[in-house]
Amino acid sequence: MVAKNFNFAVAEIFKHEGGYVDHKNDPGGATNMGITRRTLASWRGAKPYWKLPKSEVKNLKKSEAKRIYKAQYWDRVNGNKLPSGLDLALFDFAVNSGSFRAVKMLQRQVKVRQDGIVGVITLAAINRQIALIGARKIIQNLCRARLGFLRRLKIFSTFGRGWKRRVVSVEHASLKLAQNSPQFLPNSNYKPTKRKTIMNMLNGYKTYIMGALMLLAAFGQMAGVDLPGFDGQSATELMLQAFAFIFLRKGIKSGLGGV
Repeated sequence: MVAKNFNFAVAEIFKHEGGYVDHKNDPGGATNMGITRRTLASWRGAKPYWKLPKSEVKNLKKSEAKRIYKAQYWDRVNGNKLPSGLDLALFDFAVNSGSFRAVKMLQRQVKVRQDGIVGVITLAAINRQIALIGARKIIQNLCRARLGFLRRLKIFSTFGRGWKRRVVSVEHASLKLAQNSPQFLPNSNYKPTKRKTIMNMLNGYKTYIMGALMLLAAFGQMAGVDLPGFDGQSATELMLQAFAFIFLRKGIKSGLGGV
């Protein structure tokens, strides 16, 4: 990824963010080029934010708006380190719905801890996922998840048509930006290491393994043999806990659609 993608990405943002508006149903209030009064006040150090006159939002210059986008959104999603295309998709999501939420949504897609920070762990997870399914699929999944989030908002009936049009347009631009990247499609030669494969398998079934060990310890106690680590608990207690572990795991898995 090259830093010059920011200029392309912010130009795409300006296509969707109009001039000054102050819609009564928009929780952002007075907004210009997508920069809300609260964001501008924070940028300029005005506290509380309502001390910043709405006229300042209305008179906001494009050059300052661009600096705000760079510092408050692009840098917060670590745009310069993201693969081409995914940088735009995540950046626009952050501008529209907040960087913390956008990053967490991406982290969910690449199966890593959702802490809202694009650090080395998340970047490594992104690269692994790209090798498996390609950047195209990750961008599409992120945009689909973003639209799903927007549909759940109460004000979707008011702003939904424009939001949907924006997400579709950004997805198209992101895919176009990414298509010349070698990471666009899955890496057919990528194979997880044997250790990684085993750890993933164990991670998915660790609750069942623990339950099985507890059952084994219970049967051992009934036969007069104490298993290390399970002494101090009766066979009945161990069996009840084992079944609770197994059925809890099964119930959670079913409730989450197999996740």
